[in-house]
Amino acid sequence: MTTLENNSVDFVKFALSCEALCFGDFETKSGRNSPYFFNIGRFDSGYKINQLSKFYTNALLNSGIAFDMIFGPAYKGIPLVISTSINYSLMLNKDLPFSFNRKEIKSHGEGGLLIGSPLKGKVVIIDDVITSGISARESINIIKQSGAEPVAMLIALDRMEYSVERGISLRKSAVQEVIETYNIPVISIASLNDIFSNVINDVNLFKYRKRISQYREAYGIL
Repeated sequence: MTTLENNSVDFVKFALSCEALCFGDFETKSGRNSPYFFNIGRFDSGYKINQLSKFYTNALLNSGIAFDMIFGPAYKGIPLVISTSINYSLMLNKDLPFSFNRKEIKSHGEGGLLIGSPLKGKVVIIDDVITSGISARESINIIKQSGAEPVAMLIALDRMEYSVERGISLRKSAVQEVIETYNIPVISIASLNDIFSNVINDVNLFKYRKRISQYREAYGIL
């Protein structure tokens, strides 16, 4: 059973068991040849998404951040925010409101951009990863325009590599960019460090150690 203390370690193991985390040779959107690939879409059943939401809930509790509700950006953030709200409410016996957005404003029916509870108070944004920061910026703008306050972002994995846009000289990741630009913390369930630690300690994965070490040296943040 996952505990608050083992949240990162257990998450990496669970991601591997679901093949949401895979090792090999993968070309990223930026054109880099990565030795691992993370796809949150592989948490694709009721059991898997329920377990995933427990890791998100534990990360929220570990953070100690005070918040009133959670927000999930479309599309990947939608199942994440709903399942986390359910799991958090059951674990703490405390109802947790959630909201998510549409990609396009609906002009009929109830209309509008948002679905769920009205955005108010302190809001934590829940997503899978931060790649370019575009989703973070859009979410923060939506929350602020609604009169609420974004207080943190919670993601599944921090790749801990510098963004292509900024280049190797500055060695800043997309996560660091969000933190510095919007002055809010970014919480991750796990990071590349956790993946590397798992590789070192698992005899079945040790063969990937060299490739991941080389990737970290080439693209990792300081």
